Amino acid sequence: MTRLRIIAALALGLVTAGCATDTEQAADATLAMDPLEPMNRFFFDLNQRLDRHAALPAATAYHDHVPERVRTTLHNVVENLGGPVACANDILQLQFDYAGTAAARFLVNSTVGVAGIFDVATDWGLPGRPRDFGETMGSYGVPPGPYLVLPLRGSTDVRDFAGNYLDGYATPLRYIHYDGHEYVGWFRSTLGSMDNRSANIVTYRDIERASVDYYATLRTYYLQRRARQIEDKSVQTAELPDF
Repeated sequence: MTRLRIIAALALGLVTAGCATDTEQAADATLAMDPLEPMNRFFFDLNQRLDRHAALPAATAYHDHVPERVRTTLHNVVENLGGPVACANDILQLQFDYAGTAAARFLVNSTVGVAGIFDVATDWGLPGRPRDFGETMGSYGVPPGPYLVLPLRGSTDVRDFAGNYLDGYATPLRYIHYDGHEYVGWFRSTLGSMDNRSANIVTYRDIERASVDYYATLRTYYLQRRARQIEDKSVQTAELPDF
């Protein structure tokens, strides 16, 4: 069935190549990357229900009732913890200038910025540039593999799922040894998800309202965003949601 779907998608692309719009071409391309669509749609619907009844109300309350200064502080702390991951992946991609900036940024914000509470590094000309191992593998030509929607996580693909696991080895929290280590990691993950969801409340709402097929739209946006990040075209990801 998967083989027939791929063949059909390729045939359709050849027939309509002369007149298809960029959007249509992107939609056709995603067909070959989503062989697990029935399973993905099941988990997508599950995630949507959880989002409507839990994540969205919590994110809305967080956005509306927590002062912006506090939210900015928590965002800075979460972002600072990703500094070693960005540095490690810049080194793996042989982008040593960016690696030096990431290392200096982490050092400055962890010390002068008081454990990342204050983003001093940006004011000092050291802007943030998140990188991950999924992007690193992509830069070396590793294909993304099938598109995936995971429960409680959402959009990803096989390459990015594996990359996320490997990024954990460069996260400072992994090397803090005490009984509550797991709880700190869970807190960081939960806070990061809350921060991301609250920052994208309007974006996701507008996309859903404008979509005939919300699942297919988010799939296309995710694949486009990751492709552009791997091509290092960060400016061109501005109009896409931050997954």
